[in-house]
Amino acid sequence: MAIKSTIFRALLGVSDLDRGYYAEHNLTLARHPSETDERMMVRILAFALNADERLQFGRGISTDDEPALWLKDDTGRILKWIEVGLPDERLLRRAAGRADEVILLTYGGRTVDIWWQKESATLSKLNNLTVLSLAVEDSRALAALAERNMTLTCTVQDGQIWFSAGDITLGITLRQIFPA
Repeated sequence: MAIKSTIFRALLGVSDLDRGYYAEHNLTLARHPSETDERMMVRILAFALNADERLQFGRGISTDDEPALWLKDDTGRILKWIEVGLPDERLLRRAAGRADEVILLTYGGRTVDIWWQKESATLSKLNNLTVLSLAVEDSRALAALAERNMTLTCTVQDGQIWFSAGDITLGITLRQIFPA
């Protein structure tokens, strides 16, 4: 019998002063058995940074034809395709053909730089791709916040990101890899 996904719930308050976006989102996340707390929390961070009332989580890590998150308009056109981790370049090329904008939020420290060296020749040709890297210390600190029921806040101001759970506040740093 297959192991089922674990359900996590998060009340996420977003105050994005840079975009003028302020809202609370009740999120339900199905964490696949092979997904780590780190990846799940990076998905939540990606949601917070791109928050919109129409932003949705994809079906998950086991589905190749859907992203971690996506934003569609009322006609079903994909406005944003958001991935996390270090996906295969074919997936990103396919996404770039289907979506107006593709955002990749990578994490994993040195492995990100090795992955980018390998994939940059192909991926740098995609003019609708943005690649961001989360510092390994930040992704691990996010993972430590994971609980089955979470109350989280994310504040973005002047490019600075603060992510909080209870009395713990993390200053998150993103490095833009592409476009440089």
